[in-house]
Formats: sequence, structure tokens, C-alpha cells
Amino acid sequence: MGGPLVRLGAFARRGFGRIVPEPFVIAVALTAIVLATALAVGTPAADVLRAWSGGTGLWALLTFTMQMCVMLVLGTALATAPSVQRGIAASVGWVKTPRQLVGATAFIAIGLALLNWSLGLIGGAIVAREAGRLARLRGYALHYPLLCAAGYSGLMTWHGGFSGSAPLKVTTAQDLAEVLGPALAEQVGVLGLSSTILSPLNLVVSGGLLVLGPLVFMGMTPPSDPDAQPAPDVSVPTEAQEPAPVGLIEHVERSPVFSMLLALPLCAALAMILADGGLLRLSFNTVNLALFAFALLLHGRPDRFLRACDEGARSCGGVIVQFPLYAGVMGVMKAAGLSAALAGAFSQVGPGAFEALAFGSAGLLNLFVPSGGGQWAVQGPVLMQGALATGIEPGRVVMAMAYGDQWTNMLQPFWALPLLAITGVRARDIIGYAAVWMALGGVWILGNLAIG
Repeated sequence: MGGPLVRLGAFARRGFGRIVPEPFVIAVALTAIVLATALAVGTPAADVLRAWSGGTGLWALLTFTMQMCVMLVLGTALATAPSVQRGIAASVGWVKTPRQLVGATAFIAIGLALLNWSLGLIGGAIVAREAGRLARLRGYALHYPLLCAAGYSGLMTWHGGFSGSAPLKVTTAQDLAEVLGPALAEQVGVLGLSSTILSPLNLVVSGGLLVLGPLVFMGMTPPSDPDAQPAPDVSVPTEAQEPAPVGLIEHVERSPVFSMLLALPLCAALAMILADGGLLRLSFNTVNLALFAFALLLHGRPDRFLRACDEGARSCGGVIVQFPLYAGVMGVMKAAGLSAALAGAFSQVGPGAFEALAFGSAGLLNLFVPSGGGQWAVQGPVLMQGALATGIEPGRVVMAMAYGDQWTNMLQPFWALPLLAITGVRARDIIGYAAVWMALGGVWILGNLAIG
């Protein structure tokens, strides 16, 4: 079963590699296309430049940009805490067969991603690496890239979890207005998590993916694979033997006391926020507060926590540079009337097909804008106007876009880079397996959107 599909997936990956440039280049091209289109429909050049470079353009999403960077840094720090890594390693030690090992890897990766996308990405990579080491020690005839693809599977479920960019950006009036603008935000209204992440639709979709994912990857695991590729014999990173601290300052920098001095008020603030609003009022800032507190506690020492944050910060470059370009695109589209025109065209398809169109268009756009937050900035105003015009519940449209965004991550190598570095495989090695998971998971998502 897996052989032909894997070869087809590898062929598709090579094709994408020849025609799809780096995401930054795509963001620049998208900017140029929108600027040219705004001029072509008769918007004065000065107005286009003002809309693009002013406070409603390039710099409109600075808060959002920082929120995304903080989530990536702190999620990475949490996933690399020694106790978390030990727990991940122990979570696959119980399995008895190669199929169980692959299924457990997918289940853990998807479960972690539903909690936090960066935790799922880094944690999924760590569990895949540990599963590969275990398979090598036990002599399993198992294709290591299949384990790595299972470790990446959570990136097709994350946007329906508690760190989903679009659902979290509609839970407060300020965040909603930041993307939609005050007028449209007032029409849509604040959407609590009961309308998005904790809605019956998402509980069925994301819960089903949590079950379906392990079954799909287990189904792609042959009882014995004569062409199996074992995991590379790479030692797992461990804490280096540190020299004894010299002087008072080094003792202070390594003291767990200073971690506790910050972690305790962070935990108290988190408890107060949850007591006041509960999970239904969860926001980006609340998720980041939780990540901050738990990562600090689990690393124990300030110096170890900061080293882990440094690792996560290395992945923030794309977010920092590209989000202003997405904000500029959003500003020009609104000023030139392009958002309203697109929303009108979307609304013409009628309520029955609108959610499927939102899902498919989001999946296509994700290949060019590989960021859920950036995609919400570009697509959110269009979809929300269309939802109001067709009378569809906005929360359902938010989730349809979220599902499309996460769906094509399986063909998008941008977010796979940390996993590839940790596991030592190439993108072309896992894309075939990921494409099978994408196809079957997409059927499940579309089926639930159609049922309503």
C-alpha cells in the first residue's frame, strides 16, 4: 500500500521543490501583485503607498508578530526541558511491535500539537528520533522516515488546538479589530472558544484526527520491510558536564531561586485569569503566559532556560520579516476595496459551498503564506465579510480556514525544518507519507464541514 503512494509523494515533492521559491520571495511577490492590482483598479498611487506603509499597513501587526515569536520561543523551550524529553522518551518505551511504535509516535505528536503547535513540532521530532533509536536497538525492520513523518503529523492538527492563531485572535475585541478593523470587528463580534476550538464541530474534527492519524500511519507500516531504512546512529544530546560556578555572580545565574521568583507570580497570574474567565476566554497572551511559567519551572535554572529560548529564537526570523509584508497586503487590499470585492465573490457561492471554499482556498494560500497567523491576517477580513453576507456562523468559517491552513502543511516544507534538523532526514524522505495522511485527513475534515 505505502510503496506507490510514497513514490508518488516523493515525485510531487520534487515538483514543488522546482517551482516554489522561499516563503520570503513569495511574500514579496504577493506584495507586488497586490500593489499592482490596487493601481490597476484606479486607486491613486499615493493612497496605495500610504495604505501599505502606514499604521494600517506594514506595522499593523506588530503585536501579533511578537505574540507569535514568543509562542515559538517558549514552546521550543518547554519541549526541550530535560523532564519533558525524558517523558517523551518513556512514552514510546512500552510498545511491542513496529506498527505500535509508529502509531504511538503519531498519537503523541498530534496530542502535543493540539496543546501547542511549537510543542507539537519540537516534541514530535524528539519522539520520532527516540522511536527511531528504539527501533534500531530492537532490530525492527522499520523505515525511519515513516516515523519522522508520524512525528510531523501534528502540524496537520495544530490549528484546531489551544494555540490556533485564528481562533485565539478572535477572542478579544482588541485582537479582532487588529486584523479585521474596528467596523468589521464590531459586526462580527468577539468569538469565544465555544464557537471555535471548543465547538462541537472542532471537537469532532480534531478528536477524529487524533484517532485517525495513528491508524493511517500504522496502516502504512508493513509487518516486515525489506527496504527498511534504520535511524542514523546519532547520539541524543545530553546536558554537558558543566564546570563548577566561579564567584557569586555565576552562583546567582544558576540558582533555581531566581527561576521560582518569576515562576510563582506567573503561575498565580495564570490561575487568576483562568478562574475569572476559564478556558472559554483563552487568548494568545494567556497561552504564552502558561508556556512561560511551565518552561521556566521545568528548566529550573535561569541559565538553562535562556539557552533553550535562544534555540527557539533562531526560528523567528521568517515570522519577523514576513508578518509586516502580510500586514501591508492586508492594508492595501482594504484601502483599494479588494477585500470587499473578494468577499462579494466568495458570498456568491452560497452557504452550502462557502465553508468548503474557505477550506480549499486556505489550503492553497498556505503553500505560499506558510503561517497560520499571517494567513489569518490576509484572509480573515475577506472570509468574515463573506460569512456575514451568507449568514454563516463566523466561528465555523474561522475553523474552516484554520483546517485549510493546517491541511497543506504536509506539503509545505517551511515548518518541517526544525524536525528535519532534529531527526536528520530530508523533506523528500517524509513527503510521501505526509501526503497520504493529508489526503485521508482532508476527506475527514471536508466530510464534517459538509455535514454541518
